[in-house]
Amino acid sequence: MIAAMLAAVAIAFGLAASGFAHAEDASTDVTVSIAFVGDVMLDTLPGRAIRRGRDPFAPFAKLLDAADIRVGNLECVVATTGTPEPGKPYTFRAHPRTLGVLKRHFDAVSLANNHSGDYGPKAFGEMLRLLEKRGIAYFGGGRDLARAHTPLIIERKGLRIALLGYNEFLPRSFEADHDKPGTAWSEDDQVRLDIATARTLHRADIVIPVMHWGWEYEPLASKRQRELARVMIDAGADAVVGGHPHVTQDTGQHRGRPIVYSLGNFVFDGFTDADTTTGWLLRLEVDRQGARRWRTFVGRIDRDGIPHPDAKAPGDCWERGQDSAVPCASIDR
Repeated sequence: MIAAMLAAVAIAFGLAASGFAHAEDASTDVTVSIAFVGDVMLDTLPGRAIRRGRDPFAPFAKLLDAADIRVGNLECVVATTGTPEPGKPYTFRAHPRTLGVLKRHFDAVSLANNHSGDYGPKAFGEMLRLLEKRGIAYFGGGRDLARAHTPLIIERKGLRIALLGYNEFLPRSFEADHDKPGTAWSEDDQVRLDIATARTLHRADIVIPVMHWGWEYEPLASKRQRELARVMIDAGADAVVGGHPHVTQDTGQHRGRPIVYSLGNFVFDGFTDADTTTGWLLRLEVDRQGARRWRTFVGRIDRDGIPHPDAKAPGDCWERGQDSAVPCASIDR
């Protein structure tokens, strides 16, 4: 069934792509910047800091505010209801008060992770209502399977940018179904279809999957991550951005399109070593041709789970046409 739908969408995609090519001539100089950060967990110490009036995103506020679009992975449920999922060693539930601070700094959050379902479907449903009430867009999760796989479309400067979110971390107990709320899982054929329909049905100029994948604490992406990234780019993704391992990972590209396998932690307490208390803010710039350039800004996370920019760490930089990323300090920008 999905294969037949993919074939039909592929034909439509070819026609749509020709239309996008004509539009490109009118505004090739339009660039939209997107700030991506990794795991944002607003329970425990970060949640207590917010309750005391502290803003855990304040140290990165200038970098976040400088972007046209700001996106994070919300690594907790935000609710007052529900009960902890049995058998999980860590469950996170943040108070709704945290959404005021989140709204201040982010336009959208991914729900496709292994903690959105920590307190069951009732708490997840409450979170969806709270996010909608606050005007915080979300993707990678929804009230049923179709909505979990529907891209979030954000338009800036005439560019329509589609964000898709997928979880790859077992178990699949909180995966959305036709009649059940939950998160989006990355079945390869479904991902191909989602990317193609983002172009055709939703008329996206740029498509970016945001992944929750890989092995925890591993500094290099796994074979599965690398294979799936290529699948997504071959299907039409312009860039792939990931997280979940709690550490930053290597970067790469496929067909000239960038892959950032893991941004690491961003707001998250309970970690103590240098790798797990280091995270990246990724600034990705896109135009009608796709990803134009990116760079990472390094953050060091304190004991309260709050990140601080490290001015001494140069970060990595990449521009369209480069074979690989290089330290930003080596480039005259």
